[in-house]
Amino acid sequence: MQTNIKTTIKLSPQRQGKGGIYKRFIKRPMDFILSLIAIIVLIPVLLLVAILVRVKLGSPVLFKQKRPGLNEKIFTMYKFRTMNDEKDEDGQLLPDSIRLTKFGKFLRSTSLDELPELYNILKGEMSIVGPRPQLVRDMVFMTPEQRKRHTVLPGLTGWAQVNGRNCVTWEEKLSYDLEYLGEVSFSKDWEIIFLTISKVFNRDGISAEGMETAEDLGDFLLREKKISLGEYQEKINQAKSLIKIKI
Repeated sequence: MQTNIKTTIKLSPQRQGKGGIYKRFIKRPMDFILSLIAIIVLIPVLLLVAILVRVKLGSPVLFKQKRPGLNEKIFTMYKFRTMNDEKDEDGQLLPDSIRLTKFGKFLRSTSLDELPELYNILKGEMSIVGPRPQLVRDMVFMTPEQRKRHTVLPGLTGWAQVNGRNCVTWEEKLSYDLEYLGEVSFSKDWEIIFLTISKVFNRDGISAEGMETAEDLGDFLLREKKISLGEYQEKINQAKSLIKIKI
């Protein structure tokens, strides 16, 4: 079996050109300044949440996970931990829905668990606004067109998040991501930022109906019988290879 370890992604000239000045010269400095200000202002909140996570969930306080970033380069994304480490009699971690505590649900519903990603923004691995960084195992199940979402920095929030967050289907979510690529601008980003603030206060779209946590793309495709079990396993193995070699 031969897997495609890295895919070169190119946007159409129309998508490349739109919002060029903002994307090239303004967006990154704005991200850096705003994330730095946010970290300084939110230091008391960050410390309080860190202490509560340590007391209620134990160590480590931060949850680290490999995610695909700009041009599908793998980076480590940071979040506050929301699950415990409860295991079954065989030593295997219990399902996410069981390990997600009441306190963890609160962190997710208020998006407080996302605050450590400000550090990722400061480092230049993420942007304030952009397609949310999905799992590597989600990326490998995307079509070549859908993977064009990785031609911009992933975001703390994005167009899909203010249009349903986890309550929209995978097709809709990825379609919103691609739609954003053609609309990157100062006004669009601030529209998304203000809509995000509203969504956070109203706690909209936290999870899909009947699910405590978001369903992986591969699991969704398998459940909907859009791929075979063999195709599913092949893609999972590819995702493991990508994380291991850290493209």
